[in-house]
Amino acid sequence: MLRLYFLISLMCLVRSDTDETCPSFTKLSFHSAVVGTGLNVKLMLYTRRNPTCAQAINSTVLGNLNVTKKTIFTVHGFRPTGSPPVWMEDLVEGLLSVDDMNVVVVDWNQGATTIIYNHASTKTRKVAIVLKEFIDQMLAEGASLDDIYMIGVSLGAHVAGFVGKMYNGQLGRITGMQYFKCDHQRSVYLYLSSLRENCTITAYPCDSYQDYRNGKCVNCGISQTESCPLLGYYADNWKDYLRERDPPMTKAFFDTAEEKPFCIYHYFVDIITWNKNIRRGSITIKLRDKAGNTTESKINHEPTTFQKYHQVSLLARFNQDLDKVAAISLVFSTGSVIGPRYKLRILRMKLRSLAHPERPQLCRYDLVLMENVETVFQPILCPELQM
Repeated sequence: MLRLYFLISLMCLVRSDTDETCPSFTKLSFHSAVVGTGLNVKLMLYTRRNPTCAQAINSTVLGNLNVTKKTIFTVHGFRPTGSPPVWMEDLVEGLLSVDDMNVVVVDWNQGATTIIYNHASTKTRKVAIVLKEFIDQMLAEGASLDDIYMIGVSLGAHVAGFVGKMYNGQLGRITGMQYFKCDHQRSVYLYLSSLRENCTITAYPCDSYQDYRNGKCVNCGISQTESCPLLGYYADNWKDYLRERDPPMTKAFFDTAEEKPFCIYHYFVDIITWNKNIRRGSITIKLRDKAGNTTESKINHEPTTFQKYHQVSLLARFNQDLDKVAAISLVFSTGSVIGPRYKLRILRMKLRSLAHPERPQLCRYDLVLMENVETVFQPILCPELQM
């Protein structure tokens, strides 16, 4: 009887080993976003030995990671619904197709999942501390900081910057992307082009994001639609031009800052909608101060897709900088001349200055935009919530 029990136990043990599934990215529900989540950081390693099946690793178990090869950490950002980032698999596949490297997916969905952006942002330094512990172990095993790259999206770019700061700017490269919704090939173009050319490509004034710059080479970009235009310009259209310069340019600004003679002022407009059906359209935003001065920005890139409980971050550019905004107006348009008029139901709108992040962020809740009708409202200060 004892032998039979031992045999059954052994068979179960063997079966559990052979049936082991690949670690997967944490999936959470919108309910988790509402109640909030505590921080838990998972690291998943992909190499050419295991390109589709991740290996769970941590600071004590490096797994298949080869410290003599380049290691790229990919870090996602704010997850207001708890769903996994749809671009992650394509990014991993694209990177491994270019070079034989270690790709470490940083899963901090438990922590990033919340409907309150500030709650997620307060956890970015803690994520960076976890990554530093892991990198310290890599260095102890013989890795070099020159071979450690980080690609951060949204709040993930802040995580990457904090890690770079912990190593006094000695990381090999930091690539910061503010928004990432692209097809496989174009989504990694900005990173790969800079890798081959050893250059810095920036699509917004990186001085506004000092923490992004804590690497020997820093790439910054904004990718807002599925075809990946960088503020209206395609990075590949500029590649030959930069090469032909004498001497060749290694740094390009694809948009202007607030210094003369350009005088363009950048804001992010974060919108969370609650329409049952998906809406596609563009937004025009107008700001007015107490003195009556107004400035307008038509966010005229390709139509934006608004999904229920998903945050969309739009880049608005104004030719005036209004220090104290007293009123905001929004116009939603699908571009259709005929047909039904649609409504865009906004759960929350947030306005934040890119050039002056110290300014109070302005919010408004429960708005209904009738298509092609200007909706004017007085903003309120966004709550400074902490967890």
